[in-house]
Amino acid sequence: MINIALPKGRLGKKVYKMFEDAGYGCPDIFTGRRLVFENKDAGVRYFWVKPSDVPIYVERGAADLGVAGRDILLEYEPNIYELKDLGTGICRMAVAAPKGFRDDSEYPLRVATKFVNIAQNFYSQAGRDIDIIKLNGSIEIAPLLGLSDVIVDLVETGTTLRENGLEVIEEIMEVSARLIANKSGYNFKSREINELLGRL
Repeated sequence: MINIALPKGRLGKKVYKMFEDAGYGCPDIFTGRRLVFENKDAGVRYFWVKPSDVPIYVERGAADLGVAGRDILLEYEPNIYELKDLGTGICRMAVAAPKGFRDDSEYPLRVATKFVNIAQNFYSQAGRDIDIIKLNGSIEIAPLLGLSDVIVDLVETGTTLRENGLEVIEEIMEVSARLIANKSGYNFKSREINELLGRL
């Protein structure tokens, strides 16, 4: 049995469809409130977890495979194998600020984000002194309330930014969903995993 951690939500449903199309479907996966589903004939067991928890389940061996955004992998730097860019869940990590924002380099730049490591790495490469403000949600309001100068966050369409008077001032990287594997799980189940990978 290959254990696969899928992120809850829209991305997880999209990615599950890819597995299903590759011959690894599982009946009743979207019914009820159960979190674990298996198809013994196909040799797979799926479970739904919070997106940011997927790498933890994979790294610690509770899952052989998982699907996580590149943003989560760079933020947490788990000790896993990255097997494939699935080409879905595409968006970008960007710096956004109120329209007309001017950076005064005499002062540390106040950056609100939940992606602390990504923001620190980005600004340290630029040689910019920053003050990180870690938030877990509604990051767009931080500059509006004077809590931060800019935000570092995922941007898909930019609608939420525009509706809150913000605009992208710098792009950090493109993000997409990646298929990841537990290192020892991959070694023990390499034949099954490589077959699944080939079908995907």
